[in-house]
Amino acid sequence: MSDVIQHWRDGKIFAGTSTATAPVTNPATGAVTGEVALASVDDARAVIDAAVAAFPAWRDTSLAKRTSVLFAFRELLNARKDELAALITAEHGKVLSDALGEVSRGLEVVEFACGIPSLLKGGFTENASTSVDVHSVLQPLGPVGIISPFNFPAMVPMWFFPIAIAAGNTVVLKPSEKDPSASLWMARLWAEAGLPEGVFNVLQGDKTAVDELLTNPKIKAISFVGSTPIAQYVYATATASGKRVQALGGAKNHAVILPDADLDLAADAMVNAGFGSAGERCMAISAAVAVGPIADDLVAKIAERAATIKTGDGTKDSDMGPLVTKVHRDKVASYIDAGEADGAKVVLDGRTVIANGGADGFWLGPTLLDNVTPQMSVYTDEIFGPVLSVLRVETYDEALALINNNPYGNGTAIFTNDGGAARRFQNEVEVGMVGINVPIPVPMSYYSFGGWKASLFGDSHAHGAEGVHFFTRTKAITTRWLDPSHGGINLGFPENK
Repeated sequence: MSDVIQHWRDGKIFAGTSTATAPVTNPATGAVTGEVALASVDDARAVIDAAVAAFPAWRDTSLAKRTSVLFAFRELLNARKDELAALITAEHGKVLSDALGEVSRGLEVVEFACGIPSLLKGGFTENASTSVDVHSVLQPLGPVGIISPFNFPAMVPMWFFPIAIAAGNTVVLKPSEKDPSASLWMARLWAEAGLPEGVFNVLQGDKTAVDELLTNPKIKAISFVGSTPIAQYVYATATASGKRVQALGGAKNHAVILPDADLDLAADAMVNAGFGSAGERCMAISAAVAVGPIADDLVAKIAERAATIKTGDGTKDSDMGPLVTKVHRDKVASYIDAGEADGAKVVLDGRTVIANGGADGFWLGPTLLDNVTPQMSVYTDEIFGPVLSVLRVETYDEALALINNNPYGNGTAIFTNDGGAARRFQNEVEVGMVGINVPIPVPMSYYSFGGWKASLFGDSHAHGAEGVHFFTRTKAITTRWLDPSHGGINLGFPENK
């Protein structure tokens, strides 16, 4: 099994004992490019045990040493990010510019984690009671598990592991079996940066590996990003096993375009947010809500721009790559079929796209649907593909009600030149991340990423202050020292008699 993409344990490749594998494909050609190992329970436990063994020494490693490793990792990643981007494009299919953007956003969290000494400061109160002092410290949890999705094989793990490692935890990363190579690349980079063996480990696999992470008592916390049904399962299973959990789920992100908006700006934003990374991201805008008389103009401007998008192999001169698998491509296409059957107008049809790539690639071009209603499956379901639905409403209140009545609450945006309307929207909308004339409101690394309602299970969002809180626990220490003169203690100091 030497050509199989394997696990990473104790600073080196670990083959395990399972012979089960899954194919890894290039979505632009449809060709199988490799196999990835699927861990058995014993394999998973062996990788977890490496993280357990490494924890005591890493926990007690000085902050100065930990941050020096973080800085080294940051420098290596920045210098070689093109390598990682190419690996992502080969297995995920997104165009190289999207892949580089993903790595850059992950790099921001690494840079945030480099400031961990100031983020781990506790508190101190002198003389809380007579001769009694109280102070608090932030300490790591132990070995933690990260379960990441296919759509961001580098960025999503980097939402979590830089902070987890900087805070003194050890990590087991379970990447998607669809694009597993980025995880091993990052593992090798950690080793090159000087991270001790066993602090960062990679467990390849499917549900068997996931379930062992969720239930093994040696894993103290789970970070997850994926669909809402799986997020619910991860949260319920891991919390039942006594773990701390942050499980980020699905989304149905709306953008509200008010009548006073700059329609050219809004149309540009809808194209970028709807079709970037082929719509395979939880922050994609999939529902454009046109308020009042602007809908015809808005649809025309979006269609004009989207029609120029070049779909093709991500390594070529393309704007948008393929979908990740043939099964997923066909599922997304079936939603277009259903929307059309339900009465939506297909303004731009991605099913007929002629792509600059392999004949067997998983192609689906940008698709624009108009006159979509809230009852259609193309609106109610998270499609996770390059499909943008336009809904027409008469008032701001109708648009707001659409968003607040939706079960998801991940991201949203409003396009307007009216500051009062924007301020009202940011106050009233029941969504975790809001953009004002910004289509994909992903916050910077020093703020926290995450939604509300069915888009998040658990109390902590990713990175930022909430990320530091998630990967640490507070210990309060109350201290009382007797005065040296009490009891006639001789401290050995010279005395003048």
